[in-house]
Amino acid sequence: MLIDTHLHLGDNFGVNPDLYIEHALDKNIQILIASFCEKDDLFLSTKYVEKYDCVYASVGYHPEVADKIVDKDFEILEELVQKNKKIVAIGEIGLDYYWNKDNKEKQREVFRRQLELAEKLDLPVVIHSRNSIGETYEILSQYHVRGVIHCFSGSLEMAKKFVELGFFLGIGGVLTFKNSKLFQVVERTPISSIVLETDSPYLAPEPVRGKMNESSNLIYIAQKIAEIKNQTFESVASGTTQNAINLFDLPVKM
Repeated sequence: MLIDTHLHLGDNFGVNPDLYIEHALDKNIQILIASFCEKDDLFLSTKYVEKYDCVYASVGYHPEVADKIVDKDFEILEELVQKNKKIVAIGEIGLDYYWNKDNKEKQREVFRRQLELAEKLDLPVVIHSRNSIGETYEILSQYHVRGVIHCFSGSLEMAKKFVELGFFLGIGGVLTFKNSKLFQVVERTPISSIVLETDSPYLAPEPVRGKMNESSNLIYIAQKIAEIKNQTFESVASGTTQNAINLFDLPVKM
């Protein structure tokens, strides 16, 4: 059994949800945690978690939409989360200084207010950090939150700091890329601090790189971790699945 802790579903991704989920279940990926992180698709989370037993959701405002967020949006987010028990995290939230460097203060404000909400509701967070990893760490260290550093791509030193802070590293398809140095982090990070993710439809792993990604491809990521750490596929699957169950408080037994 595997759990995909980060993926994207929705009409704008060109995915047939029924087929997508069928493919995942065929590969024994039994739980999918879909991220809804744009202002306009937040309420899609309700549609998907109600329709599919295996789908849970994380909801929040991505840093790329920070300029669109007003006070009322935080009230909407809180109400949505409180009404649906299958929303298991706030995310993906964080800082992105790759696409926009001109609104850093607004990004920080939106990030902090969602961390405050996560503290209030005692929910984990799913963190997006691009060209901002040091500042992301400094802000997170000021809050009592737990969660995942989504699509982790930082140094071993930063990995250790996030793990010491109580966070898991979200490891996805990038690990399998031929020029990726992420194996150096995975090699030195215990399975107890790793969760698996696809970020589909993006970042398809080898050997399907270049195609639209799916949760069913999670097996390639688990296989790569097993190879790097000289462990069995079963031990990687068991460890990362239990991590996800514990972090997101999923009603699932191994």
